[in-house]
Amino acid sequence: MRLALYIVGAAAVPAAVSAFVQQTSTPSARTTRSRNPSKLFSTDATFDEKQSDFIKGYLNKHHADLLTSFATAFTELGVKQVKKNRWSGGSFRIAEAELVDVSGDAITLDVTVKERNEKEPRVERVQCSLDAEVIKGAPMGFKDRPLVPPQKRTNPVDRFVRKMNRLCLIVGQPEVTGKLIQLAIQIGGDKVGEVKSDLYLNQVPHNRFVRQYFYDMAADAALEAVIDCSQGKISNRMKMQVMFPEVNPSMDSYRIGTLLELTRQIAIHLAEQNLRVRVCVQGSMGVGIFTGTPKQLNGVATLLQRMDWQANEGEENEGILGEYVRFGAIGKDHVVNSHIDSEGKKVEQDDVFLLICPQNMVGLESSIIGPLQEMVEAAGDRPIILINPDLTDKISSQGQQSVRGRQERLDFAASFDTIFNFSNIYVSGTSYFPILGSVFKKSPSDPWVAHQRRDMVNNGGEVYVPILSTEEQPNSELIMETFDTGV
Repeated sequence: MRLALYIVGAAAVPAAVSAFVQQTSTPSARTTRSRNPSKLFSTDATFDEKQSDFIKGYLNKHHADLLTSFATAFTELGVKQVKKNRWSGGSFRIAEAELVDVSGDAITLDVTVKERNEKEPRVERVQCSLDAEVIKGAPMGFKDRPLVPPQKRTNPVDRFVRKMNRLCLIVGQPEVTGKLIQLAIQIGGDKVGEVKSDLYLNQVPHNRFVRQYFYDMAADAALEAVIDCSQGKISNRMKMQVMFPEVNPSMDSYRIGTLLELTRQIAIHLAEQNLRVRVCVQGSMGVGIFTGTPKQLNGVATLLQRMDWQANEGEENEGILGEYVRFGAIGKDHVVNSHIDSEGKKVEQDDVFLLICPQNMVGLESSIIGPLQEMVEAAGDRPIILINPDLTDKISSQGQQSVRGRQERLDFAASFDTIFNFSNIYVSGTSYFPILGSVFKKSPSDPWVAHQRRDMVNNGGEVYVPILSTEEQPNSELIMETFDTGV
């Protein structure tokens, strides 16, 4: 089976963003019931006894080999094994390891070792930091990974699992990471990486609640990213890939209305926080008779302004258009700074820029990179969010977007950080049925989680089961390594 992933690929802070951050600096109260219906486990700042026992019992029963690898890669026992076996193989062997204690910072192992000159195996107690790196002198085959970035979430289960997943990847057991995500969901985590059941994305048009599910997640991710940007935690260059079937332009199920509804939800969600949002669609590009816009964006600028924003007198979003939501194209001329207009009225600056599907076209002067770079420079440190961009080169017969300047274009495209991602996994590049799973990143601060879609027995629905979790976008080879091809 061949796998294909469809993923279309300290300065001044805006006053409105700063004001909003100050208003929301205190976390809102939320109950365990609203985040996790299970009453068996606590979501306090530290593990409770049930959570600790569950973690130890699960890992000792199902992943004893993983714990042994931890002892080998991250403790002095691994170094001792290498030294003692250097001249005579089998002189020293780490037989097994048992997890005896867990905390937010480390795990404690009872490791059974066997030496050739000793009649009985002995047990040595060692501690392994959750931020451990491969110890110098350990056996070959382990590759260090960057530390997990500081996390917003205060839930100890989620913090523990995320750091454990890094260690799993270091010792070459990526298949365990998805199981630990499932474990966290079960014992009181904040459901990091969970995808809703019974989405039935192969049924087009999608149910309204399915669309709204993605709209809400993307809007929340955009707002979180804007706040993080204002606090200097992430770059102002951001992108979100929302690629469920109705917004995937490579599929015949593509529906422009869904893309516009998604953009409207994000823009209104930001505007509700007194942020001025400029929604931009690229204009015509090319030379002479070869001037035009990408097929995917044909008529979008007009449709965007004609759609119902509920902005008329007496409606829910009365007065939002023009004041808090504005429209424009891609280029430096469409970045508005605070100024006094010709009538003496003060015009407020744009706080956030939403760019809908910026992409290159084939032909002369048909690269969006130039206008986009100019717009990014003109915006300064204000957040720029690309929705479903495709910044790959489209090489033409005239040699445009070919070798010259290619690396610079690649570097610029790579400078946009993913703040939200949902894309489906399919069997091959020419088939969109059945959907095998998904690749999901819920917010700027959440990890990437790959899922395998499974049908319940007796037509009982479908579920997305986590199979892999990483801090960076996983490639198809790593996902296939964790896929269960027997279901």
